[in-house]
Amino acid sequence: MSISAEDLAEAIRDELPGTEEIIVQYLSGYLLDLDDAAEDEDVLQVTRTILESATPSSSKSNQDAQLDKSMKRLGQLLEEPLERLAEKNRAGRVNGLVRLDKVMDLSKAAISSTIAFGGEGVDLESINKGKASRVDMKKLEKQEAKLRAKIEKRARRDLYEGSKLLDQHKKQQSYEEMFMKINPLEAAAASKNKSKDIHLPSIDVSFGSNRILSGASLTLAHGRRYGIIGRNGVGKSTLLRHIAMREVPIPSHITILFVEQEIIGDDTTALDSVLKADVWRDTLLREEATLNAKLQELEGEGDDKRFEDAREEAQTRLVEVHARLAEMEAESGPARAAALLAGLGFSESDQSRPTKSFSGGWRMRLALARALFVKPALLLLDEPSNHIDLNALAWLEDYLQTWPGTLLVVSHDRAFLDAVATDIIHMHSARLDYYKGNFTQFYSTKTERDRNLRKEYDTQMEYRKHLQAFIDRWRYNANRAAQAQSKIKILEKLPELTPPEVDETETFKFPETEKISPPLLQLNEVTFGYTPDKILLKGVNIDVGLDSRMAIVGPNGAGKSTLIKLLMGDLQPIAGHVTQNGRLRIGYFAQHHVDNLIPTMNPVQFLAHKFPGKTEQEYRSHLGNFQISGMTGLQPIGTLSGGQKSRVAFAVLSLQRPHVLLLDEPTNHLDIEGLDALMTALSSWNGGVIVISHDERFITTVAKELWVCADGTVSKFMGDVQAYKSLIVSNVKAKP
Repeated sequence: MSISAEDLAEAIRDELPGTEEIIVQYLSGYLLDLDDAAEDEDVLQVTRTILESATPSSSKSNQDAQLDKSMKRLGQLLEEPLERLAEKNRAGRVNGLVRLDKVMDLSKAAISSTIAFGGEGVDLESINKGKASRVDMKKLEKQEAKLRAKIEKRARRDLYEGSKLLDQHKKQQSYEEMFMKINPLEAAAASKNKSKDIHLPSIDVSFGSNRILSGASLTLAHGRRYGIIGRNGVGKSTLLRHIAMREVPIPSHITILFVEQEIIGDDTTALDSVLKADVWRDTLLREEATLNAKLQELEGEGDDKRFEDAREEAQTRLVEVHARLAEMEAESGPARAAALLAGLGFSESDQSRPTKSFSGGWRMRLALARALFVKPALLLLDEPSNHIDLNALAWLEDYLQTWPGTLLVVSHDRAFLDAVATDIIHMHSARLDYYKGNFTQFYSTKTERDRNLRKEYDTQMEYRKHLQAFIDRWRYNANRAAQAQSKIKILEKLPELTPPEVDETETFKFPETEKISPPLLQLNEVTFGYTPDKILLKGVNIDVGLDSRMAIVGPNGAGKSTLIKLLMGDLQPIAGHVTQNGRLRIGYFAQHHVDNLIPTMNPVQFLAHKFPGKTEQEYRSHLGNFQISGMTGLQPIGTLSGGQKSRVAFAVLSLQRPHVLLLDEPTNHLDIEGLDALMTALSSWNGGVIVISHDERFITTVAKELWVCADGTVSKFMGDVQAYKSLIVSNVKAKP
């Protein structure tokens, strides 16, 4: 029987679902090629030892039973290759002699050396249990280096293969071509009276060699708004891409639009860009113009039957086109497009500017406006709040609450999910779990369910323990043997319960900072403009101390990031003074922090590059403070998820031992667990914090003061975030 690497990987994933994918991939390759195994090497025992070292600590309680089951399954899959290996070893012992470098102590297994794997020591005695030989340390070091090289090579290959897979869909195709390919006009025309509900009982989704979903059920009721949540790296964005490209079998009459990338800038105005996004509307309007021109031309051709037939055919088609345009409210298009752009922060003058004049963040807003204008039956959004400020986010939350189609959105913003979602989909362990209600309701329901599952499991374990104690005590007693047999039968009939999954909690840790005397950092009547005739900020006064907890909000382009750069000293004011304590250390988290990371380095190497002089174990320990542990610390940064890259950036930041943290959109890409860890760490830290953020819950938890950057100045807002958002929505709705 031929065994593939995927068969072996699948077996490991099934039996030990908590195992890191990089280790799964290494072991599947190791077990597939047993010709490389050393003589007398117990490959299954080596595999078991590696899996023991890589098993999450939360799973240690039932580790032995799980590993026994895993080893049994792997032994069955590898029965033939293992037999061939055994025959080869037997032949080697009969036919050949091996000259030893040194005298071998065969009286005892005196092995004390360890090799480092995943940040933990693997005792070689447990790998070579019962063997009476000493270990060649040079060979071990060589094997370890080979192992690390293989792991990094596999990680790079998976990233490349996954990117190549996604790029195949985008080969030189324009937005219009892709739109019509995914959403053919004929399929939509035949959608009348067809259900727009989606129910796929079993789907599989992979990214390269990584299995994202296995036999999962995808159920989306038309008109509901689903929020997808899950840990960083679980595959949420990959699932959206597969749905968007119909690699998941969505019915063809259901229109799909996925907002993922910013639009390509050209000379098209922002307003026209939104109007052209509805390719059907644009196509039908062009056809309408062509038919009208054709009919006008045919009017002067007389009463010849040939021309009459052509006129009748054109008029019939024109009626159909008018009907379709009326259905999609084509006439109201410009007004609807302008309203969408205004809600997302585009002024009237902005709407007339060419798209190429906007920055990447504003082009993402344009992409969002285009999707909202099209009104697809299924709208897919990937972290929409990452690309907009709090003002636009407040408007978007309000707008999506009346969204007529089905919405599927990936987000880690609890306040956004509370405002928008009618259902939550929890993506974990290669499956999808569904909960009614918004995030707060999900959290309450899941907490109660987990508590009940734990109670049920503990109760059964206690009952099993009680039965087993009775059996052990009385099974060989003649008077009680019948009762003991009865208890054995009861025990055998009890359903096997698996221990409930334990949600892993994360912790971030910033080093305590020493006190320095004030003033630490002040702006006094500061005025700034990139040119004297274009003043961005005027008369700004801010005093930052170790106890400061300030959140800065306001529309994009108002000067929030400029304010941060003035505080750092990267920009100099035109007027006023910036005062900074000579001993002050400032830690700055940039909105686009990924640009400062070196993708070819792993996190340990990057920390050593930025802060040389420590041991590898010290760097790994420090990364562990931000949940970058095990093999993740040895993966190239380019292969990490957005949230993992953010964790590396925070690890770098904390090594500066800052007195004040200036954080520009720190919540982007962090999953809910990471966000909770960051909020807890900042709340207990003894330094000053100034944060630019659109995340309502983060601001409410971390900040004591809310400052608004708008209309050329920065002023304190006398109210909370909810009051500010309500004010923004009211102002937008009040505009004509």
